[in-house]
Amino acid sequence: MPDSLNSLIELELLRLDQSHLLRQRRVARPIDAAHVEIDGRVCVNFSSNNYLGLTHHPRLAGAMRKATETLGAGAGAAPLISGYSPAHAAAESAIARWKETESAVLLPSGYQANLAAIQTLAALGKSQKGHSVRFLIDKLAHASLLDAVRAADAAWRVFPHNGIEKLQRLLGEQEENQLQVVVTESIFSMDGDAADLAALDRLKKEQPFVLVLDEAHASGVYGRNGAGLAAELGFGEIVDIFIVTFSKAAGCVGGAVCGSEKFCQAILNLGRAYLFSTSVPPAIAAAIEQAIGVMRDEPQRQRRLRELSKSLRTKLREGGVSVPEGDSPIVPVIVGSESAAMDFSRRLLEEGLLVSAVRPPTVPRGTSRLRIALSCEHSDAEIAQLASGVVRGN
Repeated sequence: MPDSLNSLIELELLRLDQSHLLRQRRVARPIDAAHVEIDGRVCVNFSSNNYLGLTHHPRLAGAMRKATETLGAGAGAAPLISGYSPAHAAAESAIARWKETESAVLLPSGYQANLAAIQTLAALGKSQKGHSVRFLIDKLAHASLLDAVRAADAAWRVFPHNGIEKLQRLLGEQEENQLQVVVTESIFSMDGDAADLAALDRLKKEQPFVLVLDEAHASGVYGRNGAGLAAELGFGEIVDIFIVTFSKAAGCVGGAVCGSEKFCQAILNLGRAYLFSTSVPPAIAAAIEQAIGVMRDEPQRQRRLRELSKSLRTKLREGGVSVPEGDSPIVPVIVGSESAAMDFSRRLLEEGLLVSAVRPPTVPRGTSRLRIALSCEHSDAEIAQLASGVVRGN
């Protein structure tokens, strides 16, 4: 490696370290859905998006074993070559039924699902002479959505978080033959708050646009059978394109774009993130289908999760800790500085509580925080221990 590159790396890593922004991995051995072992110590895991505890569910594990034995450890190719097995087809059908859409396309990650959806919309918006596309994206949308929009070679604007008035003004600037695409999440990943779907419904009736809704942190947690927040609130019909991930409540990995049959066909032809990616292993597709089945058959998991969220929020408020309203499994505790957030996280780890410190650029400077993530597998005693630790350290 050239000395010039080494020097640049060393300087940048030093800068990050001095700014309390250096990120490093640690080995965390999963014990079960809510506990990990770190450096020989068992800790309660409040840093996982395993909201429904499905990572260790026997139905998922059994489906993976069977699919691996019959279909192999890997897909071996991109889906448009020879990597589209019966397990992939069955999973996509299950996903579409679950989200109540005509079709679905399975991808290796939620990041790639967002990328493929935006790439396809950008290509469609520019496919005919004299036409264009413009993306209007919520300021707090996930990095994968922002990255996709920035790379789309199309016009785009950011509107303030849930800033419906600004969004309305932007929509009013539509040019002739311009496809306008509003991009947002239903439950936001850092604050756990919700999009104003009712306002988007009213806005869409006034001035039509394409609505892309990322339900990464809502799928499994909200709605009948875990279908998501839009389904729970009765706004599923206003969503043109759903993005879902299976690395969170579903306990697996992968993502999907859900929408009309025609749009999903367009993904197969225009979504470069899909075209040039090897399929997820058949075992993953089989596990995803089972996860959707567990959400349907074991609704008590969703109920338990939301009850725990309410309970923790109540305990924290009673202890003088400010946390947002709601019942999502994401509970942020704003600390402020990067160093303070890291120190808080380390103190909790000493008590056997693994809680992530989230720092810039993931969140704006000055809003570093503990990001508590709950699972239905956490016990009441563990919630009480967490609340006590946060209150003492606040």
